Amino acid sequence: MRRFVLVLAGGALGSGARYLVAVWAAGALTALLPIGTALVNVTGSFFIAVVLDLALRAGLLSPDLRMFLATGVAGGYTTYSSLDMETLVLVQRGSVGLAAVYFGGTAILCAVAGGLGMAATRAVTGTLAQYAARGWR
Repeated sequence: MRRFVLVLAGGALGSGARYLVAVWAAGALTALLPIGTALVNVTGSFFIAVVLDLALRAGLLSPDLRMFLATGVAGGYTTYSSLDMETLVLVQRGSVGLAAVYFGGTAILCAVAGGLGMAATRAVTGTLAQYAARGWR
C-alpha cells in the first residue's frame, strides 16, 4: 500500500509538471509541431535514465524512492499517448511526412536523452564513488 501511495504522489507531481511544460511551450515556442509533448518526452527520458541508473546500477536510491521517481513522477510526466495521438492527427490531416519526422525525431531524441542521462549519472556517481571510498574526504 505504501508504494501505491508513493506512485500516486509522484504521478501527481509528474502530471503537474507535464502540464506546466506544455503551457510554457505553447506560449513560448511557436512551431508547426506540438513541441511541448516532444520536450516532455525527451526530458522525461533523460530523467528516468538518471533515476534508474542511480537506483539499479549505483545503488544510491532506495526501492521506495525509485518507485516514487520512476513509476510515479516519470510515469505521470511523460506523454507517449499524447505523442501517438498528435502523430495520428498529423496523418489524418495529410501530413504523413511531417508525422514521420515528428514521431521518429521524438523517438531518436528520447533515446539520445536517455543515453545522456545515463552518461551524466555515471560521471557523477563515479566521482561520488571515489569520495565515498575515501570516507567523503
